[in-house]
This record gives sequence, structure tokens and C-alpha cells, in this order.
Amino acid sequence: MATTSVNFVYVANENSNTVSVINESNNSVIATISVGSSPTGVAVNSSTNTIYVTNYVSTTVSVISNTLTTIYIGSILIGVAVNSSTNTIYVANTSSNTVSVISGSNNTVTATISVGTNPWGVAVNSSTNTIYVVNYGSNTVSVINGSNNSVTATISVGSYPEGVAVNSSTNTIYVANTSSNTVSVISGSNNTVTATISVGSSPEGVAVNSSTNTIYVANTNASSVSVISGSNNTVTATISVGSGPTGVAVNSSTNTIYVANTNASSVSVISGSNNTVTATISVGSGPIELDILSSTVTIYSPNVSITSCPSSVNEGANFSVSASAYQPYGSISNIQVTFNGTTQTINASSGTVSFT
Repeated sequence: MATTSVNFVYVANENSNTVSVINESNNSVIATISVGSSPTGVAVNSSTNTIYVTNYVSTTVSVISNTLTTIYIGSILIGVAVNSSTNTIYVANTSSNTVSVISGSNNTVTATISVGTNPWGVAVNSSTNTIYVVNYGSNTVSVINGSNNSVTATISVGSYPEGVAVNSSTNTIYVANTSSNTVSVISGSNNTVTATISVGSSPEGVAVNSSTNTIYVANTNASSVSVISGSNNTVTATISVGSGPTGVAVNSSTNTIYVANTNASSVSVISGSNNTVTATISVGSGPIELDILSSTVTIYSPNVSITSCPSSVNEGANFSVSASAYQPYGSISNIQVTFNGTTQTINASSGTVSFT
């Protein structure tokens, strides 16, 4: 028995009203969770092992933990973000031009903040307790002080902004402007746009690897991901992914990027070390957003089953033994079966060996 860090990718599937859970260690879908109607956003709090999903049509937030809880908002909502330090959740209500503030301790709405027209994406800088909301209809970003829920600044960006991400290490904010085909770079210290970067067609999702100071942008109409160097604001690579990529998430610890391909109903897995797609995972219909939960779990011995074995054999006769093994938080490389001092190895999680 030992403890280890595990990473799960939660994918909001808009068309199937579900969330797919991917085990990062082997890129397999280990669970599918039913949520509200048309889930469009997902955010995790790794400190509390809780996942928050915004349901566009249901106008609710699904809270996934040991149990499934539903929070009624009553407005069409899209983006969601979590401040793990304060255990506070922020939801963009696009039809009411507001942001709902939810307490993670009791799942209640504690405040409603007026922002720009059609708020879409949300991101949090937990280091400064600042929330950034992109307003799709007014081409702006609302800056919210998390300590008193007041809007402290409104920043003009490109046309029809949708995605937003924060690099807390550099206090820099990145906004994907869908109609302008650009990314606006904002300084968190003075709330000014310091650069505008051209990317692919219809950029929607954006995510940051703060460890490498690299930004990843999902270009929906180009079916690609633009890789931006945060040190000089230049596009260093363009990676082809599945059809209609929208959401992006980054695991800074493993330098791995996950892209939700809405039209392909898949997730592309990208290695940040060489900008190549290493796997493509089938998920639910219309995956639109995703986030990563990092947790520490206790690893027990794997479950091993003998699936086929004769009850008796004649001396000198040949016989076979089949076995399978399962480990939920990792992979099985081989199974060893021993009979009368002779060991045979199955080089997989299941298989058959022969003895004499």
C-alpha cells in the first residue's frame, strides 16, 4: 500500500449531457457522469476534490464530489472558474450580464456581480484574488476584486472574446478573441493590453503552462492549436488536432495539454516537450470544455483474477491458465503465474499461459 499523485481530466460533453472522466496515466475514460442539460463549462478545485459544471440549458451548476449536487442559478450560464485558495466559484451568466459567486463550503450563491454584455469565459488569479471575465457582447474584460466582489476595471480587447486564462507566476492574462483571430495579452499589474498576437481561425479556448510560460490556444475553425511563448509573445508552433477544438487544459506537472474537439467527440493529448499529439481519446458527444483534477490517492495491490484454470490435470499433460488484473489508478504491465516452481509471465493486463 502506498500513496501517489493521480490526475483526472473532466470533459464537459454538451450534446450528451455528461462529463467524461479520463485517467491521465493511461488516457482511458474511467467514468461518465450525467449532469444537467447542455454542459458548457467545467472547473475543478483540487484542494477539495470537487468539480463544478455549468449547464447552459438547465441554468444550473452541477457539483460533483462524493455526491452530485445541483445549484440553481436561473440564467443562461457558460464559463466557470474556481479560486482554490478561498474555495469560491465564479459563474458567467451570459443572459443576465452578471457573475454569480458561489461558496464552495455550502454551495450557495453569496453575491451577484454586474459585468459587461454576454459574459463568457472566466479565469482566476488566486495569488492576487482577482477574477477576469470576458464579455463576448461588449468586447471587454471585467476585472473583479475577490475580496469585496467589486469590478475594479474594464479592459477593451478584440472582437467577440470567449476564452481567458491567467499565468499567476507572471500576473499576465490571455484572452482569445474569436472574431479577430487574435489573443490579447493583459498585464495584471496595471490592467492594460501589452500585446496582440495573431493566431488561427476562430480562437476560443486558451490555457497556460505557468511552469514553462507557454500558452495554448484552440483555433476552432482551423482545427489546430497555436503555441505561444510567454516570454516574447510569438507563436512558436501550430499543432493539428481534431475537428472543431474549443476547450484547452494544461497539466503543468506533466507538461501535457488536453484539447476538446467538439465536432470529433474526442480529446487530443499533446506533449508539451515536442508539441506532438500522443493520443486521441473518444469521449461523449460535443466535448466543449475540460479541466484537470490532481489528487493524492492510496494505491492498494491490484485485483487479480484467475479467469480460467483446470480443476485437475494428468501428470505430464499440458494445460493453460488465464488471468486478468485491474488497477484503477495506474496500468498493469504484466501478470506472473507460478505453478510447481515454474513462473510464466503474461505481458499485459490479461492473457493466458501454458504449463506442462
